[in-house]
Amino acid sequence: MRSLAAIVLTFEAIVLALVTPVMISVADISKGVSLAVCLGLALFTLIAAGLLRYKAGYVLGWIVQVGAVGLGFIVPVMFVLGLAFASFWVMAIKLGRRIDEAKAANAAATTDPA
Repeated sequence: MRSLAAIVLTFEAIVLALVTPVMISVADISKGVSLAVCLGLALFTLIAAGLLRYKAGYVLGWIVQVGAVGLGFIVPVMFVLGLAFASFWVMAIKLGRRIDEAKAANAAATTDPA
């Protein structure tokens, strides 16, 4: 589960960093605010990816998803991108759990001498 979630968060960090010039040019937000919000959110995304071995990484990942969707109030296309990444995040967690369960069942079946 952790590897899928880390992939989603890493790609999301790239997208969030690329939203910075869009906020400056299209939404006419000041450079300082744009850099702080977008790059700050991208940094939190990378921190969350690094902390995925702990529960705090997943909590921070959920917070980032809310922040990414919330950027849609400033740059409307972020509603679409934020919801897309939130969907990827949910699927990474669900599919990751299934994969982990299947690996555990397979390991138990191969080590069972009966």
